[in-house]
Amino acid sequence: MNGGNITLILIGIAVVVILIIGSFIPVRLWISALAAKVPIGIGALIGMRLRKVPPALIVLAMIKSVKAGLKAESDKLEAHFLAGGNVSRVVDALIAAQRAQIPLPFERAAAIDLAGRNVLEAVQMSVNPRVLETPVVAAVAKDGIELKAKSKVTVRANIERLIGGAGEATVLARVGEGIVTTIGSAESHKLVLENPDSISRRVLEKGLDAGTAFEILSIDIADVDVGKNIGAALQIDQAEADKQIAQAKAEERRAMAVAKEQEMLALVQEMRAKVVEAEVLVPQAIAEAFKAGNLGIMDYYNMRNIMADTEMRTSISKVPAEKEPGGKK
Repeated sequence: MNGGNITLILIGIAVVVILIIGSFIPVRLWISALAAKVPIGIGALIGMRLRKVPPALIVLAMIKSVKAGLKAESDKLEAHFLAGGNVSRVVDALIAAQRAQIPLPFERAAAIDLAGRNVLEAVQMSVNPRVLETPVVAAVAKDGIELKAKSKVTVRANIERLIGGAGEATVLARVGEGIVTTIGSAESHKLVLENPDSISRRVLEKGLDAGTAFEILSIDIADVDVGKNIGAALQIDQAEADKQIAQAKAEERRAMAVAKEQEMLALVQEMRAKVVEAEVLVPQAIAEAFKAGNLGIMDYYNMRNIMADTEMRTSISKVPAEKEPGGKK
């Protein structure tokens, strides 16, 4: 092997080593950081590689921060990435907050991002409030008329309460509850129709944004429609229920009367049976009296005559008397 071949081999090995080192050490990224006046060393970039942190993500975030006039430390950005946060979104939120003159330190922005909230969207919502529309809320005034209201709620994000504050669903639920309470306390549905802004005023007075991540700026009633006459429907239902109860009680009394009548008929049948049984014993008693000599033939005939005379008088008393001329009996 001559000297020329050895030189080519050494040159190839050097190129391979340079390529390997260049793929591991982001030299171009380091040069870009220096050009943007970002204070970061080549050793820090190598350390990011070892910690499995993408150097391009951290360096680009630092470049954006420096160009926006912010000071972003690479250690904090790395820690936020390793904690599962979105580094680019946090830096964009810090830049947007600075432009809008909203005080937002990095620690709070990182905490909001790690809490699962979109910190950039929250900053944008602080500058440009969002309009939330409630579903149709039905409530009944004191006169029994149902009203269906729909409102639009203008809210602004509250950076201080983003961590631990309730979300949009809670705000909409509270506004709906306030609408129901306001309509329910109205003496007449006509008053609500004449002054729909009274709902907005009373709902705003309740401080519905307490404990939420938003600040309610205004509540506007978009639409109010008249629904059913709930009071009349309830009265009809009550009357129908009272009628059914009365019918049930009447049926109960009728059943008791029928049972009482059946009981009386049974008692009469029992008494008639006893009478028939007693009448059967009369001839036997008369025969025994004849045998014992306690009753004679004449006595028997006299008794029969008395019984016949009694029956005749009874039959005569049952015949209606004829009226005399002139209307007198």
